Amino acid sequence: MAFESEALLRDPLAKPALLTKVMAMNDDSKSQVVGKGGISMLRGGAALSNSNVDAKGLSMKLAVIPPGAVIPAHLHIDFETMIYVLKGRVRHEYGEGCQLIMENQAGDFLFIQPGVPHEVYNLSDTEPAVALIARSAPDERERTIPYDRAAALRVMVEHQTVKEH
Repeated sequence: MAFESEALLRDPLAKPALLTKVMAMNDDSKSQVVGKGGISMLRGGAALSNSNVDAKGLSMKLAVIPPGAVIPAHLHIDFETMIYVLKGRVRHEYGEGCQLIMENQAGDFLFIQPGVPHEVYNLSDTEPAVALIARSAPDERERTIPYDRAAALRVMVEHQTVKEH
């Protein structure tokens, strides 16, 4: 299995971050896809997208976030995301500057609108968090970009300072 992205392990005392792998599998499993006549199957795989099937309007992925890991702040350009949490507890910090907080657990469904910045924390130090993710873009990897929450907060503070004077 291949691994897709890096996750940040955060120290609550703001010490330098450590990197670890997020076990969200790549869509590089084209050779493992079988089917014909309009139905394709990936048995035991982790993702379907336009990189391994003839998807025109959506993608689906199984994401596993290791204990204590964080998926760094990012946003999705022009596509919607729906998530079903299968296992564990996560916290989404989201919105402008990622200042809003929502905690989710196994059994929760989430909907993320296009362009909403968010960062995802696995709240367990011992168990992975697992989620099924569906997106309205077959090429979601090319349309997911990093979000600099620190820069956004600086702009918000500067804007507030200007308004006060």
